[in-house]
Amino acid sequence: MEGDIAQMGAYIGAGLASIGMGGAAVGVGNVVGNFLSGALRNPSAAGGQTATLFIGIAFAEALGIFSFLVALLLMFAV
Repeated sequence: MEGDIAQMGAYIGAGLASIGMGGAAVGVGNVVGNFLSGALRNPSAAGGQTATLFIGIAFAEALGIFSFLVALLLMFAV
């Protein structure tokens, strides 16, 4: 009985940690949407901001990867 409760807690924690993956998707959409908004307003400056776009995407995506790793650790490291 005790192991079942611990397993249930691990699965609940993994599900809550998976919310971060959805947050990463929202963050990437926000970064790309703002870049496109600025690029459409000033197309000549868009080329210089492409590197900043990819850095912003990488940081937002890294948070999703970290939450995925936490979810895996909670599920399989118990």
